[in-house]
Amino acid sequence: MSDILVLYYSRYGATEKMAQLIARGIEESGMNARIRTVPAVSTTCEATEDTIPNSGAPYATVDDLKECAGLALGSPTRFGNMAGALKYFFDGTSSLWLEGALVGKPAALFTSTSSMHGGQETTLISMMLPLMHHGMVIMSLPYAEPELATTTTGGTPYGASHLAGLESKNPISDDEQKLCKALGKRLGELAGKLG
Repeated sequence: MSDILVLYYSRYGATEKMAQLIARGIEESGMNARIRTVPAVSTTCEATEDTIPNSGAPYATVDDLKECAGLALGSPTRFGNMAGALKYFFDGTSSLWLEGALVGKPAALFTSTSSMHGGQETTLISMMLPLMHHGMVIMSLPYAEPELATTTTGGTPYGASHLAGLESKNPISDDEQKLCKALGKRLGELAGKLG
């Protein structure tokens, strides 16, 4: 169990890019990163998603979560909360909760928003809640990371964040990239110590 699951939902690609940076940080720690996503939630009851996406990361399964040594969880902001697709995935993890499969595993969070005050911190907190119910150890991004004190775009002690702008046109800034990699590296190191 040396894989860290990097689980995300991304609509326009910003959160996916963050996931890739966090995975690089995890691999710098000596752990393996397993990148997975979740399918979009359909408003049409009859519609179904393919089991394998046409491009990008494969869809996550409950077993991916059960088998991981740690978790990096990412979502764009939806009205100050995690995206419905990610919430839907976690609503299906009660079997893991019943067996205590995630208790004591470390977890870190990341998000992207289209506006400066678009709910980065509340989104990160909303993602913490199911992880806390599962007994996971929530890891912060401390001010010991110098970019956290100097960034003018994204970054918060609750987790990595990115100010994507409207239509996700803003590239991930140098500070945001460093914070994503630092978060991944810290998560990998903590999982190695706890494992």
